[in-house]
Amino acid sequence: MTLTYDDDIDGSRAAWGAVFSMTLCVFVLIASEFMPVSLLTPIAADLGVSEGHTGQAISISGISAVLTSLFIATLTRRLDRRVVVLGLTMLLVVSGLAVTFAPSYPILMLGRALLGISIGGFWSMSTAIVMRLVSLDQVPKALALLNAGNAIAATVSAPLGSLLGAYIGWRGAFFLVVPVGLLAFLWQWISLPALPSRSRLKSQNVFRLLGRPPVAAGMAAILLLFMGQFALFTYVRPFLEQVTHVGIGTLSFVLLVMGLAGAVGTWFIGRLLEHRLFSILIAIPFLMACLALSMVALGDMQAPVFAALVGWGFLGTAAPVGWGTWLSRVLADEAEAGGGLQVAVIQLAITAGASVGGLLFDALGWWSTFTLSAVLLCGSSLAAFAAWRVTRRPS
Repeated sequence: MTLTYDDDIDGSRAAWGAVFSMTLCVFVLIASEFMPVSLLTPIAADLGVSEGHTGQAISISGISAVLTSLFIATLTRRLDRRVVVLGLTMLLVVSGLAVTFAPSYPILMLGRALLGISIGGFWSMSTAIVMRLVSLDQVPKALALLNAGNAIAATVSAPLGSLLGAYIGWRGAFFLVVPVGLLAFLWQWISLPALPSRSRLKSQNVFRLLGRPPVAAGMAAILLLFMGQFALFTYVRPFLEQVTHVGIGTLSFVLLVMGLAGAVGTWFIGRLLEHRLFSILIAIPFLMACLALSMVALGDMQAPVFAALVGWGFLGTAAPVGWGTWLSRVLADEAEAGGGLQVAVIQLAITAGASVGGLLFDALGWWSTFTLSAVLLCGSSLAAFAAWRVTRRPS
């Protein structure tokens, strides 16, 4: 097999500048993805469409990301990875410009589709590229850094978009993404070394990787983890407003603290992954299931709910770091194809979890959604245990 690690690199020569440039790109990608959440009303009014139609600007970027993640390793298999990353970052900038100056709804959707391509391609290749920028023992730390950028962007994008939209309009809010994206592009241009393609794909179908028992069990755990996480997290706001009875100021503060806890969690748990990978992958969803059930039992009590949500942010944001590290070890020979499959599974899990959770929320009430989340997360813990067992099994 062809390993994607750079076996010659050591800590002193690790390209940390390149890792930081990728972290900045992650921040811009995630901020761009979620900024429409707080700007739907002015966008809809300006373009003369309904808010429901405008909300599809988020869906189309997700669909585009799934399709890109499945095929980008094949389509770019002969290209230097530095060129691919620079191209995806420039596509992010083009997307920002298209959305900013969109004269109509179709152009807005085109810009969002371009963003989805950038998101799917970047996340699919991020683990494989990190494996070539730092030494093996530093991979969890580098992945934690990328996910810290993710956590911070997810925390500030919606409130920042709302604030900027009030002062400079929704187009001005989206335009501010452009110079930051250009900064990330220039930083990558300077810091990213040449990364000639090492891909040796045996088939264009990334789903063939599911034929490996450790990969099948791991992907099942990832699917259940993100379904469970977003079945609950998508409906945190109505839960806090209707059950815990908090005002908008308290709500914003709690969400901010959750995001900050996530940034801390990615750093702290990332430091433990080298020696306790599967213990963490098994424990995180189990602990999150316990937190979900505690909110079912104590939903009308503010202090326990706030503590549970902080713990949720700490664990949930760190989970992708663990599974990214798992990918770098189990699929070291095909990290790019595995990364594409992982991103597709995550995006589909988020959509499924939010959809099924919403149906239960409307039909039976908030408690059923939170209970579903706990069940799915327990399933993820069991699947992670199975992945550990089949990984330890001799070939």
